[in-house]
Amino acid sequence: MKRFVYGILILLILLLAAPAFAGGSQDKDNIIQFAGSGGYPPFNFINENNEVIGFDVDVAREIAKRLGYELKYVTTAWDGIIEGLRAGRYNGILGSMAITPERQQVVDFSEPYYYSGAQLIVRKDSGISSPADLTKNHNVGLVTGTTFAQDAEKLGVSIKFYEDDNQTLMELINGRLDAVITDRVVGLNAMSKIQGGDRLTLAGELLRKEECAIAFQKNDPLKDKANDILNAMRADGTLAKISESWFNGENITNP
Repeated sequence: MKRFVYGILILLILLLAAPAFAGGSQDKDNIIQFAGSGGYPPFNFINENNEVIGFDVDVAREIAKRLGYELKYVTTAWDGIIEGLRAGRYNGILGSMAITPERQQVVDFSEPYYYSGAQLIVRKDSGISSPADLTKNHNVGLVTGTTFAQDAEKLGVSIKFYEDDNQTLMELINGRLDAVITDRVVGLNAMSKIQGGDRLTLAGELLRKEECAIAFQKNDPLKDKANDILNAMRADGTLAKISESWFNGENITNP
């Protein structure tokens, strides 16, 4: 009987010591991990001090704070980021991931925390004023693993893939690409900061609107906790304040 009681006590101790919720790599140091590419300014990117900063990072930090955890923001290659989540290397993807039916088959999404869309960017001297001007002979740059591939495929252009938008836009400025498709806000931010960005322009209206949300492992209860926090951040103005601090006073968190 003593051994039985002792065994039950050990089991209870182990259960109480388990993480507060499943689906990630929280550790004994009270850390929660969210992931992004680290190459997507102004949403998540590496600054001159080798720190990852941006709109996504600030949103992630506020969510972590309200959950009672310290944030560790993980940067990883975008084309393998979902598999990293499913393998439990981080708790969620908070890196400007758009909701798509294909992604919903393998991960669960929170409610959207911002809204944007796919935008064609060209050089001002390109002679391209809208997506209708593109042909199969035009080379269009995209970041690997993004939803923008579907937009390029619909346009019937030649697609070239890159690791991040720093590369795509520099290739465009240097004349090795005819156009780039990326997020509208990302494009506007880059054009105002990157060397040679004044030679670029937006071509036409949005190709497609997108809802960006946090991705979690399937059936992870953290999703519902995050939704409650996002709703509270929207209601108390925190989400809008973070957006306005990164986008020159623009609130991109409302539909």
